[in-house]
Amino acid sequence: MNKGVEKVKVLLAEDDKNLGSVLKSYLEVKGYETTLCINGQEAYNAYEKGGYSFCIVDVMMPVKDGFTLVKEIREKDKSIPVLFLTAKSMQEDKLKGFSVGADDYLTKPFSMEELLVRMQAILRRSSEKKAGEIKNNVFKIGEYIFDFNRQLLKFTDKEQKLTSKEAALLRLLAMNLNEVLDRSYALKEIWNDDSYFNARSMDVYITKLRKFLKLDPNVELINVHGIGFKLVTNT
Repeated sequence: MNKGVEKVKVLLAEDDKNLGSVLKSYLEVKGYETTLCINGQEAYNAYEKGGYSFCIVDVMMPVKDGFTLVKEIREKDKSIPVLFLTAKSMQEDKLKGFSVGADDYLTKPFSMEELLVRMQAILRRSSEKKAGEIKNNVFKIGEYIFDFNRQLLKFTDKEQKLTSKEAALLRLLAMNLNEVLDRSYALKEIWNDDSYFNARSMDVYITKLRKFLKLDPNVELINVHGIGFKLVTNT
């Protein structure tokens, strides 16, 4: 077992005690320290004690459902990876899950091997995302270099000075490169309020950033309907 896996402490929220026990035992055999909670409130209480680096959450749980649990966790930690377990395959449930911060979905019944592969893929993406932030808040976005501290976006010999809010918004997008940035989260982070007025203001800033980023055809800033935005690089 490599050191990267040894450091992963898993919060498992599953109200089916039999399935939960099987999952916990399997993950521990694979080297993941795992805490099993049988309802959403118990899971949140465990999360509050800290130290977790991955969440596996059943959607349908008593006391507090998985959507509510993850939404509350996301208010405190935007980056902790989350895998939802669900007996449902409805598209609206998946959209709701992604909107509150899920990294992936696994529909029951599933194999233990598939669970492990999904977890490893999410952890790899999370690691790559963190590696995308270079020292001192400098990001590489395609052929662009974005210096957050200097509020400067560079493309070859061209430089674009950004306003404070443009820089703050681009930083959030860069930190979530190739993943969806939730609209409400971005509004609360930058504007401290997700009101309609601020949402319209953010749309204006998104349009400006899209214009600044058009010099590289491999960079795209797209709208994810009903959820938020996604900064994509095809390089």
